[in-house]
Amino acid sequence: MSNFNKAELIKSVAQTTGKSQKEVEEIITATLSVIREETDAGKTVNLPGFGRFSMKHRAARQGRNPATGAVINIAASSSLGFKPTKSAA
Repeated sequence: MSNFNKAELIKSVAQTTGKSQKEVEEIITATLSVIREETDAGKTVNLPGFGRFSMKHRAARQGRNPATGAVINIAASSSLGFKPTKSAA
């Protein structure tokens, strides 16, 4: 499986829409920024036919250091999650 990066996405969208790569880059960058801002604010961003972006929260918990077996405290954390719609999967 090969990767498709942001530069390739910009080029492809520019070719499809007839817009300049600069315009497309600004739009994609703004779109991703808004998605990040809204999810950071605790909102879920739904894009029908594509998927849903939301923050995934993990509570603080105890774990074990695999090298020593000692109990350690793992801090709470959050990360951006994405779930594709069934039609997009």
